[in-house]
Amino acid sequence: MLMVTCDWPVPGVPRTTAFIRRQAEFVQKAGVDLEVFAFKGGKNPYNYVRAWARLRRRLRSRSFDLIHAQFGQSGLLAFPKRVPLVVTFRGSDVLGIVRDGDGHHSRTGRLLQRASRFVARHADAVILVSPHLGEKLKTRAAMHVIPSGLDLTLFRPLPKDQARRKLGLDPREHLVLFVGRPSQARKRFALAKHAVDLLNARMPARLVVAWHVQHKLIPLYMSACDVLVFTSMQEGSPNVVKEALACDLPIVSVRVGDVPDRLRGVEGCELCENDEPATIAAALERVLKRGRRIDGRAAVRHLDENMLTAKVLAVYRSVLPRR
Repeated sequence: MLMVTCDWPVPGVPRTTAFIRRQAEFVQKAGVDLEVFAFKGGKNPYNYVRAWARLRRRLRSRSFDLIHAQFGQSGLLAFPKRVPLVVTFRGSDVLGIVRDGDGHHSRTGRLLQRASRFVARHADAVILVSPHLGEKLKTRAAMHVIPSGLDLTLFRPLPKDQARRKLGLDPREHLVLFVGRPSQARKRFALAKHAVDLLNARMPARLVVAWHVQHKLIPLYMSACDVLVFTSMQEGSPNVVKEALACDLPIVSVRVGDVPDRLRGVEGCELCENDEPATIAAALERVLKRGRRIDGRAAVRHLDENMLTAKVLAVYRSVLPRR
């Protein structure tokens, strides 16, 4: 099997796509002979043309049974198709790209949406990380909802005092965690900061930003902090929310992606009724005054990567010719 992806985590470079590498590794552990074809799209059509030519050479040099494209745009490289194509749609490929400069959807993003719709129509199977993405796609291919999985051995609760000592954080402060690139408009860091500024008028708290941080250290930040604030304007199935649940970290979030489903029934989390800074600040205050961890791990046990890998393999088998 050949996995094609326009985004692949590189050591030393801050990325949020560690889940793709993890899925590839678990698929390999399950006995699949898997190769990864990673390229940097960078919103540049020329990069895709060059990658397409490289991929053609790869397909001529070795016989593959199927291609699994990560993100709709990666699936473009599989045409004309020689083998069955499975595509995982993850969010912006279906919903569009939000410009960092002004927070509006870009023309490139609209082209990306059209490309993703084309790929979906001609794919042999479609994987969605969240059901709401399927509302934007029309295809005769079978649709399967399989969220990105979790490494529950890495994302687990650690003693708060120990985590704060390792990170050099004050053991007495109220700490609000924001995970992501602050300059990425889609994440709305300014909204999170505004909410914490309002919160400080009523109780002292500090916003901790986890960016340029190795992925393996994120559980340490989640164990050290008191609450995760999540303010994105657009998401598929955000992994950081699921990872926080696995670490029993309380979450305050706006209604976005599949977050309402993830937080349903998890006592101690807050799903804000609107995106106003005052609403988010009030929810943060309630969580901090409560001062307890949550039982979030129970809500994400079914997202263990081993279980989800079995579902991905079932999708592969469904498109392969009977032998």
